[in-house]
Amino acid sequence: MKISSKVTYAGLFIAIGVLLPMIFHLVGVGGTIILPMHIPVIMSGFYLGGRYGLLVGMITPIISHLVTGMPPITPVPMLYIMIFELGGYGFLTGLIFKNTNKISYSLLGGMVGGRIIAGIVVWLLSLLFGFSNLASPIIFVGGAVITGLPGIILQLILIPLIVPRTVDNHTIQQEGNYGY
Repeated sequence: MKISSKVTYAGLFIAIGVLLPMIFHLVGVGGTIILPMHIPVIMSGFYLGGRYGLLVGMITPIISHLVTGMPPITPVPMLYIMIFELGGYGFLTGLIFKNTNKISYSLLGGMVGGRIIAGIVVWLLSLLFGFSNLASPIIFVGGAVITGLPGIILQLILIPLIVPRTVDNHTIQQEGNYGY
């Protein structure tokens, strides 16, 4: 895939990542429950590889915040946490898929790794910047998993159905990831 095509697809995934949460908020379902921003970021890892997945994951919450004010930066600095968490989802999904060509391993590895990264960011924000309103990293991640369980289940069902029908694995392996 040419770089210009990858940039175009990255922009599309970012746009979807900004629009989906807006749609869910309009119908009264919070983003912390369905996790609509996560799906296009994870998909970008499968389609575009780890590098572009990282960029999509980091840029999407920033643009969403600039357009909608969500994710918030106060009282809990969710924007900063999500920049790294979603970046981890996109990067790890693409990296694992490149090396295993297994959708399930890539999806689970990206989801677990992104949450570990979120826990590390929570710990660093508390330690370095004194965010006393943050829970401990384990409680934060555990709470996020419990609250987001419907979204996690949705991701575990939808993404394995979509990826094999839309991603040409051979093309991705040969051209798409450039090593990661």
